[in-house]
Amino acid sequence: MTTLNDPTIRAAKNEASYAILSHPVPPLPPEPPRKGFPYGRVARHIVLSLLGVLMLLPFLWMILASFKTQAGVERTNPFPRGVWHTENYPVVLGLMRNPNTNKFLPIHFDRWYFNSIFVAGWVTLLTCATSAMAAFAFARLRWKGRDRVFLLYLATMMVPSIVTMIPTYDLMVKLHMVNSYAGLIIPAAFSTFGTFLMRQFMLGIPTSLDEAAYMDGASRSRLFWDIILPLSRPGLITLAVFTFMGNFGSFLWPLILIKSQSLKTLPVGMLFFDSVYDRQTNLMMAATVMNIVPLILVFVVSQKYLVKGIQLGAVKG
Repeated sequence: MTTLNDPTIRAAKNEASYAILSHPVPPLPPEPPRKGFPYGRVARHIVLSLLGVLMLLPFLWMILASFKTQAGVERTNPFPRGVWHTENYPVVLGLMRNPNTNKFLPIHFDRWYFNSIFVAGWVTLLTCATSAMAAFAFARLRWKGRDRVFLLYLATMMVPSIVTMIPTYDLMVKLHMVNSYAGLIIPAAFSTFGTFLMRQFMLGIPTSLDEAAYMDGASRSRLFWDIILPLSRPGLITLAVFTFMGNFGSFLWPLILIKSQSLKTLPVGMLFFDSVYDRQTNLMMAATVMNIVPLILVFVVSQKYLVKGIQLGAVKG
């Protein structure tokens, strides 16, 4: 019968003890600390929500004022009392008589609306085209003095637009473009910021695509139109949104260049409500609400591409 003092059993025990000591069992991972109530996160959300409400208050007041009378706007109560005056919108559009004067407003709001969208649309299209072609030359082509020329071109962003306004107006006079669509569109069709934005975006596209395209016999124009431009779509959409919003609300240049009523844009036409028949804040707010609708639609539709374009364009500088 085998006993505990048997040499064979003692040798097995020694081997087992050596195996345990040489290969210790790893300790159990410590338990994660229990998270308490996220007071910091809740506080940040509350602060951001309050800031969001504060930023929305002017827009809320604008919308509510567009449904009031002029006397109602001057009261401290932000909400319309009793009847909501929806007739302010037809009055601005020229579909109803002004209740204060019993006359149609001597304005062409629909024409001004068309002019703003037409000019902003053409400026956006031409700016995207010229900026993309210039960015392709600065980012994908190699030529002597390229980077120095780009730095000089970029330095023009530091020149205020008010400084170049008089020379630009003088040029428009010599080219007979005063009081015309061409005078509103052509000077704004070239953007240093747009070229910079598109160049930064194109620098993030691998250069191996260029080499592969050249090996397949593609020309530079084919490389630009069929490869680089489709890959730069998020950057183009970002530039298009910025350009459209900036030109749709342009005020100073149309005010200087345009003289006839039929060519006025919305920002210039809005001066009517503050200069004729005394100040008509309720009608001005109704016109302003209709003025910002295209901007909100453009931003909502292109929001996903806008964020993506900004992120990808900042990857490589």
